[in-house]
Amino acid sequence: MFGDWFKIYFIENDGMAYGMKLFGGGKVGKLILTLFRIVVSIVGFWCLLKSIKNNAHWGLRLSLSLVLAGALGNIIDSVFYGVIYAAENQYIGGWFEGQVVDMFYAPLWEGHLPEWLPLWGGQFFVFFSPIWNFADACITVGVAVMIMGQNSFFSKDSIEMAFGSSKISKQSAPIEPENTEESANDIPSDSPQ
Repeated sequence: MFGDWFKIYFIENDGMAYGMKLFGGGKVGKLILTLFRIVVSIVGFWCLLKSIKNNAHWGLRLSLSLVLAGALGNIIDSVFYGVIYAAENQYIGGWFEGQVVDMFYAPLWEGHLPEWLPLWGGQFFVFFSPIWNFADACITVGVAVMIMGQNSFFSKDSIEMAFGSSKISKQSAPIEPENTEESANDIPSDSPQ
């Protein structure tokens, strides 16, 4: 697309990021991964709604939206892809056994490493070789925004504003005993009366 630097491929990824597989892959691994994605998305959606309702920092709302959009994109692929394309490819699974389609390849650097480098000297090396999709980019950018803005997004005041008031408030501070006449008479003093 942009010379040799940015290429578009068609890769069916039946695992997680970078092709890693949960429990060695297979139907059980895909099912657990898809259910995990769904649960995390439900929690993420709840957090996003709370942050919008409580007018949290715009950066937190943006980053949560990006992560949630990316997660939903990957869920759609992993839930429906196997059913939609099963007629074309007998090796694709059914419901919740689909694959995520990855297509973007943008290596940051390709070349031979210097000969003097121990172990890998002279070998061809590609820096950032994963193939990814738009959903992965949304998740990555959303998490990066959260990390860069954590001091603003996750201060005590921001958390209370985003997700409601804290359980610990000034009203729940330790209660000092009241000074009544009865309690004053019960306390022995060193001076004679």
